[in-house]
Amino acid sequence: MTSPTTGRALQGAIGVLALVAVLELLSRIGVIAPTLLPPPSQVLADLATLLGSPAFLGDVASTLFGWAIGLSLASLIGVTAGLVLGSSRWAYEASSALIEFLRPIPAVALVPLAILMFGTGTTMKFMLVTYAALWPIMLNTLYGARELDPVTRETAKTFRLTWWQTLTKVFLPHAAPFAFTGIRISAAIALIVTVSAELLAGTASGIGSFILQVQAGGGSTSQVFAGTLVAGVLGVLVNAALRGVESVIFAWRKEQN
Repeated sequence: MTSPTTGRALQGAIGVLALVAVLELLSRIGVIAPTLLPPPSQVLADLATLLGSPAFLGDVASTLFGWAIGLSLASLIGVTAGLVLGSSRWAYEASSALIEFLRPIPAVALVPLAILMFGTGTTMKFMLVTYAALWPIMLNTLYGARELDPVTRETAKTFRLTWWQTLTKVFLPHAAPFAFTGIRISAAIALIVTVSAELLAGTASGIGSFILQVQAGGGSTSQVFAGTLVAGVLGVLVNAALRGVESVIFAWRKEQN
């Protein structure tokens, strides 16, 4: 008997295959110009060629490196800040105006400033990624910390735990599932910002840089789609991996619910 998860995966695969078949047909019969939307078969052929290219694999590695560093920094800063703000009403009220001012500013709007400050190298990428990925992690952690049962807080005071002990042994375990959800959400945002920064800043390497070079060099549209497809597949794989980790680490939440 097929499990619900397998059934949903099969339905999703059927939907994707149906869309690919329709696009292939429309492109082949001339309804859609190949220069606008190349046949999926051509995109897959170019993708296979790219995956055999050491230069392109280096671009993928560069993107993943910037993504990983930025997401790691955002996780460290976001979880710490979320715990502090969620456990202290004074700290939250003192910083809420600044948070609400900075949070709506899109990371891509900061690309020119980041280039001026850090150049077009890896530092620029992971600083932008850190900024973009910070907010979901911090706010989810903050929410989890503020949801802590007041009785548990009072119990910590009764045992005369220090501020650090209360933060790490009381607030952190309770907020951890919320923080991990924020990390999973931010992982996709971080990948989008990494590729966008490479594309807009014209970095020396990365998937975004590859797409920019193909476009500037008069390359085929199918190569651009192939590079974009790699970024999309990476996003799907990262999300699936984090969901798997989440289901294992926080399996106790499902049992409680």
